[in-house]
Amino acid sequence: MSLVLIKTPLDKSTRPGELVQELGEGKLLCIACGHRCELKSGQRGVCKVRFNEEGILKVPAHYAAGVHNDPIEKKPFFHALPGSRALSFGMLGCDFKCAYCQNWFTSQTLRDDASTQNFESITAGELCDLAKREGAQTIVSTYNEPLITSEWAVEVFQQAKREGLHTAYVSNGHGTPEVIEYIQPHVDFYKVDLKCFDEKNYRRLGGDFHAVLDTLRRVHKSGMWLEVVTLVIPDYNDSENELSSIAEFLADLSCDIPWHVTAFHPDYKMTDRGRTPPATLLKAYECGKRAGLNFVYCGNLPGKMKGLENTICPGCDCVLIERVGFRVLSSRMEQGHCPDCGKEVPGRW
Repeated sequence: MSLVLIKTPLDKSTRPGELVQELGEGKLLCIACGHRCELKSGQRGVCKVRFNEEGILKVPAHYAAGVHNDPIEKKPFFHALPGSRALSFGMLGCDFKCAYCQNWFTSQTLRDDASTQNFESITAGELCDLAKREGAQTIVSTYNEPLITSEWAVEVFQQAKREGLHTAYVSNGHGTPEVIEYIQPHVDFYKVDLKCFDEKNYRRLGGDFHAVLDTLRRVHKSGMWLEVVTLVIPDYNDSENELSSIAEFLADLSCDIPWHVTAFHPDYKMTDRGRTPPATLLKAYECGKRAGLNFVYCGNLPGKMKGLENTICPGCDCVLIERVGFRVLSSRMEQGHCPDCGKEVPGRW
């Protein structure tokens, strides 16, 4: 017996999904994220925006809940087209339920009554036209979790590639082998929020710690340019042991993966603690360097971290790119190389 699907206005902007496996008797397995939801007809996934409608997986498409032309450093990407603009579009819904989410108003759609279901219809061509008019070089799926809207992102990115634009994901990294294989031909840059290094805390966020680690390995191996962010939260993930564990994991993948350690501010349901002090970000930076990471950046405290927003040559320690916040003040990079010692700097320049 099928369940009755309670419809929402958002359900009109959907299409049949591709990241799905049939399990028989109308039951479907969604393989877009690490939850791998098994859905009977009438059931929604954990994300609330992918659902089984009479044996067909319906997934979000042909809309945006927000579109902004941002500095690419805001994503943050520091080793991908620095100083350029990135047209960022967001959808609705998420497979996580982070208490400190800064985009909760859109990410927690259909989960939190205070969130929104507002969106505007848009085509892939219109998004690409807007990117070109605004001078953006990259189109980014961000603000909510892009993995759960991968079919729509691929449709947009295929158009973007035809028009000479770069493409990117800003993601929690809670993926599956199938979704990474699906998006890999279409995504140039991939940023993962590695939120902590603790299995229990990932369960509290609503995810699988090991699925995130596996996704990081797969994204790096795939050839997509990978950068990693950790929001450093007081009395949550700011111990030297946890920060060192994150840094050592990344260094084991590659010492050239940029690691952004960024300052927390109270938001959404986590208002019981203060902002991250500069000394804590400095501790995280030192953990990264001690693990052997070549590029560790301190964010969300512009101008307060004594040059730790800059890109430094790992060969001769000269400043290659000087930044304050999301602004590039100067760049001495020469086709991806240091002009002083000639060392190649990994990235997409």
